Amino acid sequence: MSRVTISRRRFLEGAIATPIALNAQPGFAAGETRPNFTVAVADLPATLEPARELSNVGTRVTYSIFDTLIRRDFLGTADGGGSELKPHLATKWERVSPQELIVTLRQGVKFHNGDELTSEDVAYTFRDGRLWGDKAQIPGGKAYFGVLAGVEPIDRYSVRFRTRTPDVLLEQRLASWCAWIVNKRAYEAMGFEAYSRKPVATGPYRVVSHSAADATVLEAFDDYFMARPSAKRVIFKRVPELAARVAGLVAGDYDLITNIPPDQMSIVADYKDIDVRSVVLANVHVLAFNDQDKLLSDKRIRQALVCAIDRQKLVDTLWQGTALVPASHNFPEYGEMFVEGRKLPYDPARAKALLKQAGYKGEPVVYRTMANYYTNALEAAQVLVEQWKAVGLNASLQVVENSAQLRGAGSQIFNWSNSTRLPDPLGSIWVAWGPAGEIQVSKFWSSAGAFNKAGNALEAEIDPVKRKALFTEMLEIWEDEAPATILYQPSEAYAIKKSIAWRPTTFYFMDLRPDNLSFGRS
Repeated sequence: MSRVTISRRRFLEGAIATPIALNAQPGFAAGETRPNFTVAVADLPATLEPARELSNVGTRVTYSIFDTLIRRDFLGTADGGGSELKPHLATKWERVSPQELIVTLRQGVKFHNGDELTSEDVAYTFRDGRLWGDKAQIPGGKAYFGVLAGVEPIDRYSVRFRTRTPDVLLEQRLASWCAWIVNKRAYEAMGFEAYSRKPVATGPYRVVSHSAADATVLEAFDDYFMARPSAKRVIFKRVPELAARVAGLVAGDYDLITNIPPDQMSIVADYKDIDVRSVVLANVHVLAFNDQDKLLSDKRIRQALVCAIDRQKLVDTLWQGTALVPASHNFPEYGEMFVEGRKLPYDPARAKALLKQAGYKGEPVVYRTMANYYTNALEAAQVLVEQWKAVGLNASLQVVENSAQLRGAGSQIFNWSNSTRLPDPLGSIWVAWGPAGEIQVSKFWSSAGAFNKAGNALEAEIDPVKRKALFTEMLEIWEDEAPATILYQPSEAYAIKKSIAWRPTTFYFMDLRPDNLSFGRS
């Protein structure tokens, strides 16, 4: 399989977008019916409220239900990793000042309940108390929209966004995670919990039913503003076992299946009617170290754990070369903010020296992981434990059943993932490791003062040179304090019927809009 890489990009503050040309989907012949599209997934989200459910399995489903004001152009480049911005629910946006953005909405866009999209829905989506503010209904939204100071309708189709400080990333935020637009009338009438089960939005498919234990069923919303959706229904079916997903695809029960491990890609691709399509994700698998633990409170022990890891060996053996070892928490899609010349360490001799300096006396080091949440999680854990033993650490593995156990009492090391949600450090290392991120909120990293100071300054800085210097400082602090380390940037592989035209993106977003999904003759 050819590897898909992530494009570099440059974002420009104050850009004014031009309206998108929406190409109509070719009509279906008289009497011809659209097919259903059945996707077998390893797991399904607990809810469908898009900002509440920001997991890998959640965004896979909600991406076809909701739209954002601005759209990241994943399809505009050959590798599917583009991050240029183009109009979507908004036709244009204009910087009035470094702290003010005016967005003009597309007229005539309909919600699933027939309401027209207006500025009131946008202001309601980004209201104080939902994603930001002292009493945010969805606390996870603060990492994305805590920068807001207010969102007000100007008229029926214009909205003013104001930020607390100058924010060069506001346009990117409006195209990214947590920015999916909700219907004000439905949200108020249904309430938070009911809306989370059967939301009303503007996307190409609307919710018929949702059961996290079984299936999420969507149906085409034929008034979708881009064009009539290609499938009559989309069914996300929960099938935890890989063998059952493959068998169902071969038998014709499923049209697409997710989470194909690298060592199974060629086997699945040998079926004549099946294609395997993979992409390197804008995501990294990481190990988090609890600095409240007596042993790991010494950063030299944490640094030793970092230096003992041979990441390229993990990529070559477990991922068969389809994953990447990145340049720390630092990615090419940052464009001019990418810090050249950085490299994750592999230095067993230094690891041994650090353990000696720390006076390490063979205290137990336990790594916790769930077996199947992340592809290759268990296999990587087994290799890591052996690499740590090789430098003298008394390391062992504990497999747990859920995330509560993963981070519960006595947790020392656990695995996690970080996505590059915005093509900038504020959308990755700051979201995950800043004061609003779950690691600091959970008190797993308590020595983050200098990191937070630099990150707060980066949020308010607009000068490109100063921004890069602040990010470099944050990166150096994060690497030295070692609250975590990156393993690799994983790939994600899907198996699909060859007759279906569809491309994956560098996120778990499954884009089923009419410009990315069409059906040929079997």
